[in-house]
Amino acid sequence: MTHSIPAWRSLLFVPADDAKRCAKACGVGADAVILDLEDGVAPVAKTAARRALPAAARALRDAGAGVVVRINGGWRDAFADLDAAVAAGVDAVMVPKAEDSARLRVIDELLGEFEAGHDVDAGTTGIVALVESAAALTVLQALAAAPRVIALALGTEDFCVGLGVAPTPAVLELPSRQIALAASVRGQMALAVPLSIASFRDTGAYAAAVAAGAAWGVNGAICIHPLQVGLANEGFGVDTDALAQAQRILDAWDGRAHGTAVVSLDGRMIDPPVAERARRLLARGRRGQDGGGDRSRLRREIPPAAPF
Repeated sequence: MTHSIPAWRSLLFVPADDAKRCAKACGVGADAVILDLEDGVAPVAKTAARRALPAAARALRDAGAGVVVRINGGWRDAFADLDAAVAAGVDAVMVPKAEDSARLRVIDELLGEFEAGHDVDAGTTGIVALVESAAALTVLQALAAAPRVIALALGTEDFCVGLGVAPTPAVLELPSRQIALAASVRGQMALAVPLSIASFRDTGAYAAAVAAGAAWGVNGAICIHPLQVGLANEGFGVDTDALAQAQRILDAWDGRAHGTAVVSLDGRMIDPPVAERARRLLARGRRGQDGGGDRSRLRREIPPAAPF
């Protein structure tokens, strides 16, 4: 299976049944918006929330944002959620409490059937696996290897509830690092800021957590408030100086004499790993400039939240 992964730096949660918040989400600058059908929607409102998906998804796409739907955990609700999400043409579904790759494979098959039923290109709808337990950490590689998975995300609050501890950076650093490592193997997004998602007013702490995560390979964040969006976009973005330096490295590498194994630039040795890192940084910069709402970036070949 081959697929293209988006470069979403920020994904903002909004309840799918709250038209006012969905409208506001169009203008806050998030690379993607997660229309929540799970915890953010009361049981009696879930049917109405599903009916609201097409209009909300259309408005978000028009605003240039990617669209993700968080589905419910129970199979009955999940079945209806997946059908509604595909019918609305969303980019991906977020699967809560992901602990079993077999479950993700079933969801892959269901998505395929719904895509065929709604005349949506096969493989268009990706999966974001939400890690919310210690048990999930033991099967991260299997989750990442499941069909359609484009990202691993850390659900900080539920993860720490299961441990019986507060969601502090000290507790969340290890799962954040593990998610970054597992996602990197397949070039997927790692959405795992090592800080409670509820800590949106402490912008200093949030910016520091974004920087810490970025240093070990996290490349995006799930957010519950617009205050987090700008910090995530900045912290996980690629600045122009870094891109310019990466281009200089590649130019030096590509211009080396035939048969030369290394080259020097500004007193620094450039060898294949350094050149490859520069190449990937430039690719990431280009992907980040493509915009969040291009569904074609998710097409692949398939083998036979808080108020604001």
